[in-house]
Amino acid sequence: MDSDDKKTIKVSRHKMPEQKPDLRVTNFKEVPLGYTREMAVAEAKRCVQCKKPGCVTGCPVDVNIPAFIRLIAEGRFVEAAQAIKKTNALPAVCGRVCPQEDQCEKNCILGKKGEPVAIGALERFAADYERKTGEITIPEKAEPNGKRVAIVGSGPSGLTIAGDLVKLGYDVTIFETMHKPGGVLVYGIPEFRLPKEIVDAEVAYLVKLGVKIELNSLIGRIKTVDELLAEGFDAVYLGVGAGAPVFMNIPGEYLNGVYSANEYLTRVNLMKAYNFPEYDTPILRGKNVAVVGGGNVAMDSVRTALRLGAQNATIIYRRTEEEMPARAEEVHHAKEEGVQFRFLTNPLEYIGNDAGWVVGARCQRMELGEPDESGRRKPVPVADSDFVIPVDIVIVAVGTMANPIIPATTPGLKTNSRGYIVTQDDHGRTSRERVYAGGDIVTGSATVILAMGAGRMAAQAIHQSLSGR
Repeated sequence: MDSDDKKTIKVSRHKMPEQKPDLRVTNFKEVPLGYTREMAVAEAKRCVQCKKPGCVTGCPVDVNIPAFIRLIAEGRFVEAAQAIKKTNALPAVCGRVCPQEDQCEKNCILGKKGEPVAIGALERFAADYERKTGEITIPEKAEPNGKRVAIVGSGPSGLTIAGDLVKLGYDVTIFETMHKPGGVLVYGIPEFRLPKEIVDAEVAYLVKLGVKIELNSLIGRIKTVDELLAEGFDAVYLGVGAGAPVFMNIPGEYLNGVYSANEYLTRVNLMKAYNFPEYDTPILRGKNVAVVGGGNVAMDSVRTALRLGAQNATIIYRRTEEEMPARAEEVHHAKEEGVQFRFLTNPLEYIGNDAGWVVGARCQRMELGEPDESGRRKPVPVADSDFVIPVDIVIVAVGTMANPIIPATTPGLKTNSRGYIVTQDDHGRTSRERVYAGGDIVTGSATVILAMGAGRMAAQAIHQSLSGR
């Protein structure tokens, strides 16, 4: 490492401006405000342009990170966005919700003795600059090859594979169950973390590329996978996610006021219940809201409850903060906004009143024992430690499971004991010929970027199979 590199390490990472906590809890506007041009250039110049960049090896969609950062440092912002889009069709999304701290930034050499380059913030900047200036360009595409591919699901995995295949000359149609495309990007992630106009713009880019999208189309009901193949599609990709709700099977879950996180966030995000009565979607607005779980979905739910007027918004989690799977940034933001945390706590039952509404959660204190299959120390109940928390809304955010509609209507499609589709390799080949799958329907609930990586891998396999290459 030369002397210039050593000087770069000493330059502090440029923190992105944010809405102040007391203001942001009153609105659904985005919390981080983005870099200015000057900040982006300054941060990009911290990159030492490694000969063997570890950041790239940590990226599931193979973005040439040093290349786009160098372009930002040179003030060539639109070209930086174009460089990202060579392998990532959703840069504005990834720049906001991708866990860079566990992937590309984790491998940044500057992080060994200081702070890593803010790769995610720079990706967001480049994508936002391109969109705001209107300088969006359509890359060269291969000539149409006469092959048709059906994509089931318009979440991050489906959008990614659609973008890759359409550029290779395929006729691509996405079938989406909901009335808007985006999957978990629109129904699961709150507006204050990922504005829907960002998702809309990314989808519009894919449509300009030539991707066709059929909404309100529940495959397995309006038509089956076999019918898609019979209609002339040469391959089908299943990127349907894993959005079926999971409950804990404890007494009182039937009470009014007890939501699954899936329903709660779908009502607020996709159906814009936060903007009532302009959007006529009902949602309960409680004063004492408890969210059960410790992942990003739990953080999204509890922060949403605050913005809907909760006076006390509490996370109930059966382990300690150290074991929480949520991103550190999300936990930090939740704390700043006034979210309360009850660690080493597990609900045993929900208590209702005579009218059938939830009014309390009887909980038990826990302590950590030996590690379980997840590698985290297993929570063990503490005897005679029950207590009651007053609540008027409970949101259960303890995970999701696979929706059974596709497997139930696709003979010969192999699934595992939990209902997830089994693939032969990491390129998404299933037990059915010409049928591929990827994302959460294969792995269970994971990150947006890993689902996108699965889409890219499947695109390669489909292209190899249909082109004979």
